[in-house]
Amino acid sequence: MEDEVFDQVVSVFNKLVSWVAAGAMVFGGVVPYIPQYRDIRRTQNAEGFSTYVCLVLLVANILRILFRFGRYFETLLLWQSIIMIATMLIMLNLCTDVRMAAELNTKRRSFIDFDWNYFWLWSRFVDYMQCVLAFTMVAAYITYLLLDSALFVETLGFLAVFTEAMLGTPQLYCNYQNKSTEGMSIKMVLMWTSGDTFKTGYFLLTQAPVQFWTCGLLQVAVDFTILFQVYYYSRYPQKPVSHTVSHTTSAKAL
Repeated sequence: MEDEVFDQVVSVFNKLVSWVAAGAMVFGGVVPYIPQYRDIRRTQNAEGFSTYVCLVLLVANILRILFRFGRYFETLLLWQSIIMIATMLIMLNLCTDVRMAAELNTKRRSFIDFDWNYFWLWSRFVDYMQCVLAFTMVAAYITYLLLDSALFVETLGFLAVFTEAMLGTPQLYCNYQNKSTEGMSIKMVLMWTSGDTFKTGYFLLTQAPVQFWTCGLLQVAVDFTILFQVYYYSRYPQKPVSHTVSHTTSAKAL
């Protein structure tokens, strides 16, 4: 009798852990953007967030969804991509409204102008939606044509996760150039580092496609390198250099 009760407790505990892990996997990636969203709304200033973050994550997650048509992966990862896309669109909408409210006299730019000098610097949220839809349709059509090619499918999966894995490299390079991490929030750095570490561990435990966990390991390596920069430049301040502090405009949108 005691053994049966113990087995039931273990079973309930395992289910609880799996639910928590699933929830963290699906929603954990968007958590760092919640304080960013609230801060932009409160201050009506979007300078601390680069909309190119949205571009990179939109491309990465759209490609990941298309990859699933060629090679099945866990449904939780599909929902993770869908929620991240929705989050990035919400961030884009807010940033566009705030920026245009602050730049009343700026000439309006639109997607259909096809001016590469102002790519991803448009005046209305609908222009970003047009771009995202156009990219999705073209990528989906190419995927449909080449879905039987194993090489294409595996390359598609690699591009999806590699794009996301490289999200922190602009900040890494910026820190190196400036010899400083001034303006970066250590709490936020730890937040997305722990998130990327958890995500990569999840990929390994669930035997996700090799592209997922190899690029996840790369992403974790970039995260820890930036953490090392925070430690090193705070402990051993470098010779002051002339630069404009990027504060929170990193690719990770800290």
